[in-house]
Amino acid sequence: MYLGIDLGTSSVKALLIDGDQHVVGSGTASVAVSRPHPGWSEQDPADWIRATEQALSVLHADHADALGAVRGIGLSGHMHGATLLGDDDAVLRSCIMWNDTRSHAEAAELDADPRFRGITGNIVFPGFTAPKLVWVARNEPDLFAKTRKVLLPKDYLRLWLTGEHISEMSDSAGTSWLDTGKRLWSSELLAATDLTEEQMPGLVEGSEAGGRLRAEIANRFGMTSGIPLAGGAGDNAAAAIGVGTIQDGAAFASLGTSGVLFAANDAYLPNPESAVHAFCHALPNTWHQMGVILSATDALNWYAKLVGQDAASLSGALGEVLQAPSGPTFLPYLSGERTPHNDASIRGVFVGLGHESDTKTLTRAVLEGVTFAFRDSLEALKEAGTRLDRVTAVGGGSRSSYWLTLLATVLGIPVEVPADGEFGAAFGAARLGLLAAEDPDPAAVCTPPSIEQVHEPVRDLEQAFGDAYSRYRSLYPAIKGALA
Repeated sequence: MYLGIDLGTSSVKALLIDGDQHVVGSGTASVAVSRPHPGWSEQDPADWIRATEQALSVLHADHADALGAVRGIGLSGHMHGATLLGDDDAVLRSCIMWNDTRSHAEAAELDADPRFRGITGNIVFPGFTAPKLVWVARNEPDLFAKTRKVLLPKDYLRLWLTGEHISEMSDSAGTSWLDTGKRLWSSELLAATDLTEEQMPGLVEGSEAGGRLRAEIANRFGMTSGIPLAGGAGDNAAAAIGVGTIQDGAAFASLGTSGVLFAANDAYLPNPESAVHAFCHALPNTWHQMGVILSATDALNWYAKLVGQDAASLSGALGEVLQAPSGPTFLPYLSGERTPHNDASIRGVFVGLGHESDTKTLTRAVLEGVTFAFRDSLEALKEAGTRLDRVTAVGGGSRSSYWLTLLATVLGIPVEVPADGEFGAAFGAARLGLLAAEDPDPAAVCTPPSIEQVHEPVRDLEQAFGDAYSRYRSLYPAIKGALA
């Protein structure tokens, strides 16, 4: 048996699989997010432990024998969070989360230093970890002076499980401190933020052992003391392991709260000017590129709440036959945007509303706007040297047949839908636990799921959506100027 633990923004999921990668059982528990000021987003690391305890307790109650047979554990989690530890590993403050934008000024300052893009291969985004530490140094200097270790969220769970300060390459690549090509901490970049390598965790590959389970935790949940914990992965890299996106050119589109267009690479291909993330993958000698949009299904959920309906009903009411562009244009920048704009202050708009703009019309506009944002990411990947001939759709939005046909048409490539099954970040983490425990060929373990359906582009509508995308592209500079 192998256990995957995924620390999500809103919940912790613990998933058990057997040696044939069949799901045996799972447990979940919620985690709250605090927003003490506009643009701030924080979590209490104690809540991560509480939620993990609850999720493991569910597994122990329902699958005690299987939990006792676990031979390897993998971790995944939301990225970029700044978890500051003082003496005796005491938590100094709430974790500053991935979607916290308070350090936008600090991010711009670091990004203006050419060493950061040159060494990390990435823009210093406001959500990344390094600018958050600069913000703490300026605004909470006493806490900064007490900081002995900086951990990413999933690696704080590892500390609780193993007693060790360890991270891995895929998550650490999102800090703005990792030399992404060499896969090691950059002492030069750490020094630029008044930190040292001693304040960072040790590094392993995601499929390698990164600590062993403490006896106290093992005894509590009927597990074996000393079993290995894999290095694990950041949530998107873990999802890629789960869906088998490990070969060069393989890709998935995640239509979740945020949106991700993820492509695996067998070489390091940075192009920060495109605002594409170039990160290490969770397997040795592999990398990946991501275009990231901050509001995907979150945009539809926002609109659904506005009109007093649920998102599934709104998208379901459109049917399955793709219609021509809606007329109004929606820019989905409800929380700012990463790819391709790197703009934390931009906000969304509807343009072109008329008396005829009913609920269905605006539902289509929202889906189109998010899909055009995915097209932005596809174009950015092309600029970074990656061309895709198909993508696999995952996430909550992939349940909408209409949306997937729209996505295929706007991207101009087939969109594949996996057969029902488990292949998310928790499943990917469990696969990494298997790799760390047994050391098999990763390609034999991280296989893609069978494909149930393929959505092809609607060729007769490609020109119309191409024109609509051009209008969409023209609006960002206009509203940026208006909001300045």
